[in-house]
Amino acid sequence: MNTLEKKILIIDDEADLCVLMKNYFVRRNFKVYYAHSLKEGIKLMEEIVPDILFLDNNLPDGIGWNKSDYFFSINPSLRLVLMSGYQPNVPVLEKSFSVIYKPISFADLEILAESN
Repeated sequence: MNTLEKKILIIDDEADLCVLMKNYFVRRNFKVYYAHSLKEGIKLMEEIVPDILFLDNNLPDGIGWNKSDYFFSINPSLRLVLMSGYQPNVPVLEKSFSVIYKPISFADLEILAESN
């Protein structure tokens, strides 16, 4: 699958960060969607079944990282990138994932874009 076909979902309550990340990945030919709450993110995840998920931990309606196993149940080959503004305990998951801490740099995103 080339990047033109790949879908990214960003679940983060920081609107500016979502727009910044979307612009970055759209320029690299990804289809990008975002949600600002866990509830909205789960709905989008079920609808679009993205290839890559950027998931914030602390969302207004719950702890995003706690839903990781559910997101993997929707797409077992999901590339999961956990994000946080602080350094919480990283969950133990059976599937592979990455963790990046805010503030996120373009260098972080470049590494993630190149690895796909």
